[in-house]
Amino acid sequence: MNPLLEGRPGLARVLDALDRDGEEARIVGGAVRDWLTGRGVRSDVDVATTALPEEVTRRAVAAGLKPVPTGIEHGTVTVIAEGEPYEVTTLREDVETDGRRARVVFGRSWPHDAGRRDFTMNALYLTRTGELVDLVDGAADAKAGRVRFIGDPDVRIREDYLRILRLFRFHAAYGRGPLDAAALAAAVRNRDGLGRLSRERVRAEMMKLIVAPRAAETLAQMDAAGLLAPVLGRAGDVATFSRLTEVETALGMAPDAVRRLGALAVRSEEDAEALREGLRLSNAEAERLAALAGPAPAPAMCEKGQKAFLYRMGREAFQDRALIAFARSGAALDDAGWRDLAVLAAGWPLPVFPLKAADFIARGLTPGPALGAALKRAEEAWIEAGFPMGAEALEGIARGAMG
Repeated sequence: MNPLLEGRPGLARVLDALDRDGEEARIVGGAVRDWLTGRGVRSDVDVATTALPEEVTRRAVAAGLKPVPTGIEHGTVTVIAEGEPYEVTTLREDVETDGRRARVVFGRSWPHDAGRRDFTMNALYLTRTGELVDLVDGAADAKAGRVRFIGDPDVRIREDYLRILRLFRFHAAYGRGPLDAAALAAAVRNRDGLGRLSRERVRAEMMKLIVAPRAAETLAQMDAAGLLAPVLGRAGDVATFSRLTEVETALGMAPDAVRRLGALAVRSEEDAEALREGLRLSNAEAERLAALAGPAPAPAMCEKGQKAFLYRMGREAFQDRALIAFARSGAALDDAGWRDLAVLAAGWPLPVFPLKAADFIARGLTPGPALGAALKRAEEAWIEAGFPMGAEALEGIARGAMG
């Protein structure tokens, strides 16, 4: 029995349609690796097949499934079954590579298909009946936490220089023990190839790497090998990054990719702008990083000052600055002042300024600059007063703001 079919009637239908009548189909890659290493069953499952894309499409339709040509030029058809998508890709062989992309031809050889993949742990197949097919000793590597290239590491990297980053990303996520020495040496020898990659592909790998379980020690190894600065476009603050991961763990917080990127590479708005360009960040991500620049809250502030800071900055920016400041402070992880500050944003309900333009129009102001100035003075007075909500206090604030 195939364990990955449990609770997946759609996947069973896909394999039933493709693994018959002269064609083979097997589950491949991450789903097999994660099952084999006890990480549970992933939500996404990929299928490899000897059938050409046109035949995959024909069989899917005949079985009452919905084929979507999501990557037809690369041999990939996404088949929707029981409401779930499954990427089905025809076996391939690389004909020509240039370090960024490969020209492939479709084939029928499982050893050739396995041989073109990057790491041994990613070239594992599971048949419809549940037989594990391992053509490159990937099962032993996966269980031991060894991220090892298939074949010559230099050759594999030169086929696609993104594999340098994938080496570190997979080590951070799945590795145990030291990095594979041959792989690391090849990554260093081929570091100049990183400059040939699209920034979008680099971003995708980095954002996955920095939230992986062993991200801190892996980034330290990248930095020591001279491979981190070329990716970030500047020196990385690995010490702050490592300390932030410890703070998050101590506070029971899930890793956040943008915050971690800020700890690693942002001290100023210029740093944030450079990362926006260098990693093709979204506007929202870049703005969040830019908000890290400037003064940070500290436990030495009184509670009133901390809440005023939080109100002005907003919940997300305050927590980002507080956590990174905690990481940089050198304080013990059980420091009560820093811990209280770090969780303030989550625990204190942000008040809403109760006075509106109508309140000042009723007092004789007309819409225009004077009204806007009065509202601003009133809000500042309300913050300084500690966010009162009583009618008497608000009346006094409104009167004082009339100018």
